[in-house]
Amino acid sequence: MRIIAIIRLTAQGVFPDGAPKETNMSDTRTPLFTPVLIAGCIVIIVSFAIRASFGVFQIPIAEEFNWPRAEFSLAIAIQNLFWGIGQPIFGALAERIGDRKAIILGALTYAAGLVLSSFAVSPVAHQFYETLVGFGIAGTGFGVILAVVGRASSNENRSMSLAIATAAGSAGQVFGAPLAEWLLGFMSWQNVFLLFAASVLATLLALPMMRSPAMASKAELEESLGAILGKAFRDPSYTLIFLGFFSCGYQLAFITAHFPAMVTEMCGAIDPSGTLASLGVSTTSALGAISISLIGLANIGGTLLAGWLGNRFSKKYLLAGIYLGRTLAAALFIALPITPTSVLVFSVTMGALWLATVPLTSGLVAHIYGLRYMGTLYGIVFFSHQLGAFLGVWLGGRLYDLYGDYTAVWWVGVGVGAFSAIVHLPVKEVPLGKRALA
Repeated sequence: MRIIAIIRLTAQGVFPDGAPKETNMSDTRTPLFTPVLIAGCIVIIVSFAIRASFGVFQIPIAEEFNWPRAEFSLAIAIQNLFWGIGQPIFGALAERIGDRKAIILGALTYAAGLVLSSFAVSPVAHQFYETLVGFGIAGTGFGVILAVVGRASSNENRSMSLAIATAAGSAGQVFGAPLAEWLLGFMSWQNVFLLFAASVLATLLALPMMRSPAMASKAELEESLGAILGKAFRDPSYTLIFLGFFSCGYQLAFITAHFPAMVTEMCGAIDPSGTLASLGVSTTSALGAISISLIGLANIGGTLLAGWLGNRFSKKYLLAGIYLGRTLAAALFIALPITPTSVLVFSVTMGALWLATVPLTSGLVAHIYGLRYMGTLYGIVFFSHQLGAFLGVWLGGRLYDLYGDYTAVWWVGVGVGAFSAIVHLPVKEVPLGKRALA
């Protein structure tokens, strides 16, 4: 009877352990670039282009309303926090109601937050509406997209598929901040927000391509989800992965939100007769926006390389190496004089290590705990990332107001980066099922 039941479930696209059984032959025939991957990349590109541009609005909004730097910093920090809160929620929603419905809900929430923010004239209003933007990013970002891409990919293509989807976020970052800077040259920041809201809604046109493998029934989902969550929460490795992702969020969110302003105010002058000026980058403000773009550009290659390496080497050691590299790069940057050259070198170096942690962390979660509830499990880990993001963005503004520059908060980032490099080393990179049998 059990064999008959399994055959019946398999015919319906539902598998006893929640993941399709793929043979080597099916792996060989499965292309890397599936419609699900393409659609997911489109959604992530737009979502992350907008998210990466918020640092460009730091100075214009603060100057228009004569706010302390901490006020808009807190708004961006709240955005990052609610992105983290929303990630496991949208991951669970996608597993219950379907990926496309969860993404639609996320896009509508994202657009609503941007529209309402464009009419906000007080710090409290901005900070409140950024909760909607944060939830919107959760519904259109890595948690939902990587889960559906992971389920739709073959075993041999999964690591690279996750890397490509992650790199799509960097592709958005390449043009997000410069686009916002360019748009601010001839329209108000309020109109830029409205244009961004329309762009988010336009990504929904790609959703018909996003058809993920069938999921189990609601009863099976509830029972299995509770069981796997219990196992993960009792596993010290899951706790270590959770803690290790904290510094990633701290560093990335701080740099995204504050680096353009930091470069504008702390970088040495650009030589009017130099290469940068000849390319049209004549002010440190423009260099600040370009630095975010360079980080995104370098990260495309770094993320794809991380995905390739993740199929061949231990993911935990790769993660430890990435965090160590970030720590050294950040320490050298702040210890030496900040010049246009050092900004460019740091941007490329940090960019190569920027989102390389994402395919490795999500792949590590999938490897240890399985694919079926990857969205929820990775979403919970990602909450730690966003706790770090909240602290990095808020503390950046707070310490700036106290000390007049970003030096102190930068050194905090160096410390948490070193912590993450160490904390990944004890992770047991073995699937739970094999551990139980050992």
